Amino acid sequence: MAIVLLAGGAALVGPKLLHNTHTTSTQPPAPPPPPVTVSAPVQRDVASWTTFTGQFSAVDYVEIRAQVSGYLTEIHFTDGQIVHQGDLLFVIDPRPYQIALQQASAQMLTAAAGLQLANQEIARTTELHRRDFASGELLDQRVQQQRAAQAALDQAEAAVRSAKLNLEFTHITAPLTGRISSHRASIGNLIGGAQSGMTPTLLTTIVSLDPIHLDFDMSEGDYLAYQRYLQGQHGGGPIDHTVEASLSDEQTWTRRGKLDFIDNQMDRGSGTIHARATLPNPDLFIAAGQFARLRLPTSAPRPTLLVPDSAVSTDQSRKLLMTVAADGSVVAKPVELGALSGGLRIVNGGLAASDRVIINGLMRARPGTKVTPQPGSIAPPAQS
Repeated sequence: MAIVLLAGGAALVGPKLLHNTHTTSTQPPAPPPPPVTVSAPVQRDVASWTTFTGQFSAVDYVEIRAQVSGYLTEIHFTDGQIVHQGDLLFVIDPRPYQIALQQASAQMLTAAAGLQLANQEIARTTELHRRDFASGELLDQRVQQQRAAQAALDQAEAAVRSAKLNLEFTHITAPLTGRISSHRASIGNLIGGAQSGMTPTLLTTIVSLDPIHLDFDMSEGDYLAYQRYLQGQHGGGPIDHTVEASLSDEQTWTRRGKLDFIDNQMDRGSGTIHARATLPNPDLFIAAGQFARLRLPTSAPRPTLLVPDSAVSTDQSRKLLMTVAADGSVVAKPVELGALSGGLRIVNGGLAASDRVIINGLMRARPGTKVTPQPGSIAPPAQS
């Protein structure tokens, strides 16, 4: 019986030992290091820029107010439309001023008749005085009457011109081309004019749109950096005041203008100086009051390294780029980054031109681990 049990136990253990031996001998090899795409940083001549936040303002802003008083009878525009210089905007009841013009014209005719009579009388008196039939005193009186008649005619002519001008003021036209605001007075309202001695009624406003100003403030350090850049341009030749701007929903710097004004002193309270650029706005897309980013060059173009933003990692407060060494190990390099240029991030320090930067597969790369580098190329994003 004991012999039978031992034989059975051997039969059970034997296949198990054989199975374990077979499993150990067929274990798969270790997987190769994960693949990543690497590329040397892009080298390009890039100028240094300083970015500001600015606000657009109209080059010309006009408040349309009445010069003469009267009832508003006509409005010839739609609120918010583009108007052109000379377009008729408002009409104030012209009838009282037409009557005033007729009265002034009649007075001018009366004065002209008086001058004609004075001229005839002085001619007769002069002839009589020559024949000793009229005294010198009478001749002097005729001369003074002629001068008074001439002055009366001049005054009447001035009254006619004033009446014509007031009649012209009843038709208010656009003084410039731009976008008009809403009308502040409706038809039938009594409008107070500047000549009435009261505050003239504000009817509407007009702002010009092309070109348009972009106002911003520069710190003292930024102002000095920009001034030194201007002094070093072209060895004393023509100075380029070009600036670049970008609206709040734009990622590129496609809008260009000229810096045409810097104030004459720093603000002692804020330590900034006010500056202004002028940009073209031919499609009238930009409205006064909008905010925008603006950048000024602070150095001439110089060789610069650039990498895609997607290759940058963050370790607490440090920015890192993952590179691959010659033995295939991942090396993290702390770098100093700058602004975007053409969709790529400027690297100001911490990276060499020969480094192989991981641009794809960053999630599979850990510092100190091995990877399989595959060559690639850096291209700016499609929207740039």
